[in-house]
Amino acid sequence: MGSQDPVCPSCGHPVATVVRRHKTLGAVVPVWRPGPCRNPQCPAYAAREPEEAQPKRRGERNRP
Repeated sequence: MGSQDPVCPSCGHPVATVVRRHKTLGAVVPVWRPGPCRNPQCPAYAAREPEEAQPKRRGERNRP
């Protein structure tokens, strides 16, 4: 594994590392990947989503 911090391929700014799950041979294992770019001047900029737009977890209800 590389020891370098992940950077945006478009602008070169550092990005956060996000953990995704991947199922391999019946076991769920973590996979670390670069997160979205948060630099507003970058063409690959990903604005943060509002909380309502994020998918709900199992068992959560909509609260007024």
